[in-house]
Amino acid sequence: MELVIDAGNTYVKTAVFDGPNIIELNKTTDFTLSMARQLLEKHKLIHSAILSSVRKNTDELEVFLQQQTRFLRFDTRTPLPFKNQYASPETLGKDRIAATAGALELFPGKNVMVIDAGTCITYDMLTAAGEYLGGGISPGIRMRFDALHTFTGNLPLVKTTGEGRSELIGNTTEKSILSGVQNGVLQEVDGIIDQYKTQFPGLQIVVCGGDNKYFDKYLKNNIFAAPNLVLRGLAKILHFNEIA
Repeated sequence: MELVIDAGNTYVKTAVFDGPNIIELNKTTDFTLSMARQLLEKHKLIHSAILSSVRKNTDELEVFLQQQTRFLRFDTRTPLPFKNQYASPETLGKDRIAATAGALELFPGKNVMVIDAGTCITYDMLTAAGEYLGGGISPGIRMRFDALHTFTGNLPLVKTTGEGRSELIGNTTEKSILSGVQNGVLQEVDGIIDQYKTQFPGLQIVVCGGDNKYFDKYLKNNIFAAPNLVLRGLAKILHFNEIA
């Protein structure tokens, strides 16, 4: 069994893997040393662990995991199961790297495009030859609503649950914002997918992130929704380094 920890700015996600299967999944604002002890006590067969973190106060946790497991601290120097062709690898987000590794696990030997639909929408391309090329970054859905309100004098802050597709023609200011943001982002993502398809035959599309259900429902292109792709990618990286 393996313990995977993804510590972001807002949430910490943890997963216990038994082979390819996630047998326990948690999301919390913090992951304390006592929580780690409880997990290892509950799942006594955990033999290795990986931590990906943007937080600074993880020393105590890391020491504990080093003592209890075969531990890997994921950073820009960690060996990867694909060839990274990014020109500035030290600036590449760890979530993008992990999501790419997860896509490799799902579709080995295929051209795969990963779309992470969260705070930002990121596009990442992994070729069938196992080469990561890079991609793109654009504002996420929530960020677009926030920007319209923040950088104008009179537009309201529109909040939406993300359920339902907006009408094309909004007959109020709020509905017009919903139309512009939601229809616009769908056209953007579908258009970018279409451009990638012209360059990479047999392209597989994998979508993860908090807004993955919205895109899974309304994009015209066929996609594979994988909400736990980053965690699966971290598990892939851990396994790669254990057998390397």
